[in-house]
Amino acid sequence: MEEPEILRSAPLAYENPDFLNSADGRILRILAEYSEPLSRFRREKIQDTVVFFGSARFANQSDAESALEVLQKPGSARPANFDVQLKQARAAVEMARYYEEARQLGFMLTQWTMELPYKRHRFVVTSGGGPGIMEAANRGAREAGGKTIGLNIRLPYEQFPNRYITPELNFEFHYFFMRKYWFAYLAKALVVFPGGFGTMDELFEILTLAQTQKLAKKILVLVYGKDYWHKVLNLQALADSGTIAEEDLNLFSFVDSPEEGFEVLKDGLTKYHLQQQQPVRKEKEDDPDIAATRDRQHIGT
Repeated sequence: MEEPEILRSAPLAYENPDFLNSADGRILRILAEYSEPLSRFRREKIQDTVVFFGSARFANQSDAESALEVLQKPGSARPANFDVQLKQARAAVEMARYYEEARQLGFMLTQWTMELPYKRHRFVVTSGGGPGIMEAANRGAREAGGKTIGLNIRLPYEQFPNRYITPELNFEFHYFFMRKYWFAYLAKALVVFPGGFGTMDELFEILTLAQTQKLAKKILVLVYGKDYWHKVLNLQALADSGTIAEEDLNLFSFVDSPEEGFEVLKDGLTKYHLQQQQPVRKEKEDDPDIAATRDRQHIGT
């Protein structure tokens, strides 16, 4: 009988890709999407954030106008669906103002926060990390000279982080719920620009947390662009029908310009998070300000 070959050392469990990528390794992947971002937020001295949501499809003004100009150029070949493309290109030019205004608001907010006398970075502009409004917010913050965060998600099709995210704060998640965790639990404010299903998902999630008083903090919610949102949503109808309380309509504010949005943010953040700071129990002094839930405040999670 032949002797069996000498075995090589088995891989360490945390270096075994077959295990880490298996169903049994799921709990470790989930924990990694909590622990790894937390370690970077500590290292980069991030205390809290202001999150920007909005359509990934909006272009900047220059690109939108150039695309329309090319489409309308005399003598150019017209595609079979020309009328549809023309309608979309004209809409893109109209909606590009929101890209530019998100960029301006990100700039104004970051410029203000950089003057605050704190050791850690306050109210850092944060986005979903992709194009459109996300890019615009990160771009404005970077142009102001501040740090800015992108919380991207890995999807079946190609999606890349925008170029304006601070490289050390460029994150990519597999689990939507862990990405949502980091959106909600560091945020002191949410700015919701015109967008689609994903934008409305995030808006209603934060409104639900605020309505149910699940988080032991005040989250400012700014809904940007009255004309757009009044066409898309009739939230007054919810109150009129009794499905929400009338006072629930006070959980958010409509704003229509970068200047107006900045003043609402500045006043609210100062009132609720600078003048009335509450002691937060943390494991480490440099931990980010992760919100406690009201029913577990005594342990700070």
